[in-house]
Amino acid sequence: VVDLAEKEMDNPTFRSDTVLSDVHLHCPSKRHLMVRLNAVGQPVFLSYFQLLWSTEDLASGKHMREITTGREHQCRSGDELCDKDRSNIKKEGELNSEGVEALLDDDGDLEVVRRPRSASDLQAKDLLRDIVCPVILMKGEEDAFEDEEQECTCRDVVKIEHTMATPLEDVGKQVWRAAFLLADYILFKRDTLRCCSVLELGGGTGITSIIMGTVAKRVYCTDVGEDLLAMCEQNVTLNKHLMESGGGEIKVKELDWLKDEFCTDPEAPYSWSEAEIADLLDHCSVIMAADVFYDDDLTDALFRTLYRITHNLRNSCTVYLALEKRLNFTLRHMDVTCEAYSHFRNTLNDLENLEDGKMKYTVEPIKLDFCQFLVYERIEQL
Repeated sequence: VVDLAEKEMDNPTFRSDTVLSDVHLHCPSKRHLMVRLNAVGQPVFLSYFQLLWSTEDLASGKHMREITTGREHQCRSGDELCDKDRSNIKKEGELNSEGVEALLDDDGDLEVVRRPRSASDLQAKDLLRDIVCPVILMKGEEDAFEDEEQECTCRDVVKIEHTMATPLEDVGKQVWRAAFLLADYILFKRDTLRCCSVLELGGGTGITSIIMGTVAKRVYCTDVGEDLLAMCEQNVTLNKHLMESGGGEIKVKELDWLKDEFCTDPEAPYSWSEAEIADLLDHCSVIMAADVFYDDDLTDALFRTLYRITHNLRNSCTVYLALEKRLNFTLRHMDVTCEAYSHFRNTLNDLENLEDGKMKYTVEPIKLDFCQFLVYERIEQL
């Protein structure tokens, strides 16, 4: 939803109210349930994301073949129905194969019965529809869908609570495509990443940290906002079974890029202990972030945080950054631009060219030819 403020027609400004990730459209929730309302009144949904482990499933090949096969079958069925319909509606009033009277207009075309426009029309014969209501699953009633859970193999399914459409400041509560891309790379490089200590910046719903937790020894999943961190912690709890075999551990912590220090306030629910900070600085060898480069000020803050943390690490570190290059048409340029991405690249270049007596950063792109373990659209802008 975009509002146009017309204080001056020569200098219009736009304000974006709602942001929506389309990940759930490609991998819809198995239950399609709203499980609760969060602390700020936003609906929270529970979605299942299946991991594709077999050779046939990699790169989502099997998934795509199943979809294609299903569509072809649907088209064939549709053609057959069309043939039947054409033969069954030669005369007005003749019944079709379903036993429903076919209505034709003056030209002989099929007249489509549309949804009634007024409440009184609902009583019209043959126009009544089944009322479909969303199901709200309250806490403590998860066993109501025990049969569905049994259909999901524990090692093949990640369960994530998330929101759908949010204001820009709450986009961390949604699931984004770059998080799946980074998760794919983690699973592809799982032998290399095994038993390492990891920090995620801007963890959001925690899905990337959860995947990393299946191979790493310890993961510090960080973000800001008590409501978001509570959702992230809930997701870690929902997927503990995935980490049991490897013995991995995920700790959800607050890390504000706009502050120079770790939160150590014992009254804060997701604060750091001195032992945890020491453990991170002594053992962290991997830092990762997915889809956090959408605002220039936050990008600057993230790189400052990245520099500060890596500057204090005892060992060298690899940083994995995944993002989607978002194309936008702007009136200022009268062209399609990628301003957030351009700022990210410029800041990344500054980091690489930084002359520091202690630190040296090298940047390498990763080719996207590795296997795809999750069902999503791996677009060119990733």
